[in-house]
Amino acid sequence: MITRRTALRGGVAATLAAAAFARARAATPGVTTTEVKIGNTMPYSGPASAYASIGKADDAYFKMVNEQGGIAGHKINFDSLDDAYSPPKTVEDVRRLIEQDQVDFLFNTLGTPSNSAIQRYCNQHKVPQLFVATGASKWNDPEKFPWTMGWQPSYRTEAQIYTKYLMQEKPSAKLAILYQNDDFGKDYYIGVKDVLGDKFNAVVVKSVTYEVTDPTIDSQVTECQSSGADAILVAATPKFAAQAIRKIHDLNWKPVFFMTNVSISVGTVINPAGPENAAGMITTQYLKDPTDPAWENDAGMKEFKAFMAKYMPGADVKDSGYIYGYSVTATMKHVLDQCNGDFSRENVMKQAASIQNLTLGTLLPGIVISTTPKDYRPIRAMQLARWTGSQWQLFGGVIEGV
Repeated sequence: MITRRTALRGGVAATLAAAAFARARAATPGVTTTEVKIGNTMPYSGPASAYASIGKADDAYFKMVNEQGGIAGHKINFDSLDDAYSPPKTVEDVRRLIEQDQVDFLFNTLGTPSNSAIQRYCNQHKVPQLFVATGASKWNDPEKFPWTMGWQPSYRTEAQIYTKYLMQEKPSAKLAILYQNDDFGKDYYIGVKDVLGDKFNAVVVKSVTYEVTDPTIDSQVTECQSSGADAILVAATPKFAAQAIRKIHDLNWKPVFFMTNVSISVGTVINPAGPENAAGMITTQYLKDPTDPAWENDAGMKEFKAFMAKYMPGADVKDSGYIYGYSVTATMKHVLDQCNGDFSRENVMKQAASIQNLTLGTLLPGIVISTTPKDYRPIRAMQLARWTGSQWQLFGGVIEGV
């Protein structure tokens, strides 16, 4: 039998425990009894401003969440700043978000150079740097950087897939690699080398870089053609990707053409470059393409388009940044739901590293999101796609990276 005194002691202990938990939650920066503040940086201006649609979709999704009652009684305050794709500005903005604005954590900050500039700072201060909008392989390093996690597939894995496909389809190929001179671009170079090994110098006849401050990459494309290459891999942000497509067409060059999957938006790359100029170009996909008629009656696509119509009326649905932002923010909502009201930085990070086979209506069939404390790669599978001149056409099966 439980005595009254024992019961009272148990009640007091429970009350004290609840109070301690409440104080712990209250002590978390950016968390009040009614709100969770999330920080973000995005290139709303500058050389990578084509990605601004991602930040706008993030914001719109959180508005939808708030309209639907928030998460565990908390509304989301999404504090997004323009860093213009400039790492020094990213550092300045992130220090403001963490030290002045007192955000709980960072979410979907965009750019490999930008996130590289703040990674050590975030980890030193134990602030989650979650689902960064970059596929650099360096984000999967939970032992050294336990507070930083990517979301999209690795650029390095993507390059491995292209190289394996090229060697299978055209064993005698001469490949040129054109890439941005930072960790984003270098991952593609490394991925090619992973596959070719000792054959790298025999297959890769030209590798050339560009800087984000360059006005054009026309001269680099011409160098690649002059090398005698009959295949090219371009790892560039949208502005330069569109330039590469146009220049390759203007040169009347017909290489096997691979384009990074971060620059395949119909709205921001293909249409500006000229849809017919990109015919035959190959990439990888992991998200459904809103312009693909194959998804016209798909439930997940209908849900996405309904979201766009209600929360982003007038926005160009052909801009793939919107479906990316919608999907990554849906993943973030899943993590916050798993927190069960405990939005401490430690628990947010713990839940982000404990996603089990999450399916989203916007992911390609057969692709799921999973993480563990030792594997910070939420999405590890992709499918090859070819531009027909009017739409992306998937081919082959889903390929999982190593």
